[in-house]
Amino acid sequence: MDLTVWRTFVTVCRLGSLSAAAAELHHTQSAVSRQIAGLERQLGVPLMERHARGVRPTPAGEVFRRHALATLNEADRAVRAVRDARDGAVSPLAVGATPSLAAGIVPEAIRALLERDRAVRWSLLPGLSPDLHQRVITGDLDLAVVTDAPPGLPHDPRVERRFLGLDEMVVALPLGHPQAGRGPVHMRTLAEQTWVEDNDGSAALLRRHAARAGVSARIDLAAADLPGKLALVATGHAIALIPGVLTCALRTDVTTVSLLDPPTRGVYTITPRRDPHPTAALLLDRLATAFAPAGPTDS
Repeated sequence: MDLTVWRTFVTVCRLGSLSAAAAELHHTQSAVSRQIAGLERQLGVPLMERHARGVRPTPAGEVFRRHALATLNEADRAVRAVRDARDGAVSPLAVGATPSLAAGIVPEAIRALLERDRAVRWSLLPGLSPDLHQRVITGDLDLAVVTDAPPGLPHDPRVERRFLGLDEMVVALPLGHPQAGRGPVHMRTLAEQTWVEDNDGSAALLRRHAARAGVSARIDLAAADLPGKLALVATGHAIALIPGVLTCALRTDVTTVSLLDPPTRGVYTITPRRDPHPTAALLLDRLATAFAPAGPTDS
């Protein structure tokens, strides 16, 4: 199959429009339509369906889109690697991190790495731990900084896992909240508050901690991502359980309070066991200095 056609299909899925994809790819709309139709003939199944505002992938098309995107990413990496080898250059270090870690600790570790070697090229991709783990497996990432928050980390022989430390969760509050500026509080003090969550892992930690305290947490609001979660806190609509590592990068209209016997999550790096990036070990050392607690070193 022609990867050019695969790229056209992925672009149409991303933009939700044949005409928009044609404009971005510098093709005519009819050419894009012919490419999609030809791909459907090859696979023997409809890949796109029309709706009121454009097009979207069918269930089979969504399955193909995910695999096609991974293949295209790997093809792009292969081309870059060949060109880097031709030019005698080391390929960029592709780093992934959960949103809270990508907001502070990981960029700081990369800054320390660049102070030692300014020639290092790098990229940073935020994501949730299961997605980052898969991207390390597929070769999209050379290193990922993840957590064992629910659903936890799989034991996978294809990756090496290194424990960095434990992160204590804290509660994000709007400025002026009655508990702002106080010492550690018991969960019972916050039991009647409205909570907001942005992912299942954090919600599971919150519910588990509340259950230990003999109360329940009213998770009445949901946010699409971490910035949205903090926006709802800042505007006084809710409070939220957030990673302690995020406190150094919080917006100025949000404060935090610590919990008695707080929930924790382990922070780990994962790297491929085979053919690690030559710069990965240096970044691992920089990340290790950010966490004082000792723990298991691998799996």
